[in-house]
Amino acid sequence: MISVYAAAAIITSIVVANATQTITTPNAVKITYSLAAGANSAAITPATNTSVLVMGCCTTTPFQGSGHVSLLHSPATAMAWTGVESHGGVPTTFASGGTSSPPAHIMFIDAGHVVEIQVNPTVDTIRIHNGHPSLTLAGSVTLIW
Repeated sequence: MISVYAAAAIITSIVVANATQTITTPNAVKITYSLAAGANSAAITPATNTSVLVMGCCTTTPFQGSGHVSLLHSPATAMAWTGVESHGGVPTTFASGGTSSPPAHIMFIDAGHVVEIQVNPTVDTIRIHNGHPSLTLAGSVTLIW
């Protein structure tokens, strides 16, 4: 017959054996931008077939703001995303969508809703677009996967 202490030790050993976890260091890239009015950044290619956290901000006064989405890039097929647009003086707006026929709006990353991340004219890349009619705006976009 197994004593209560022996049974507790066996159960504890089983729990400890199943409690292992592998932690990996994420990959990341940070892109800084300073875009003239109406300009686009170079094409940015997100990692494929995995969720990618895309965070962006505008640091130019008075347009400071930030937004983020979780994006899935299926190569040569589509991009899909969900997240939160930058505030724009109105209640928080969710950014959600997908496309297989770009270009398409993904999210605004500034308070004036003029700097946006878009699906580029190819379905495999994204870009930063400054839609302001006269100002150069600056900030950064970070991708983590």
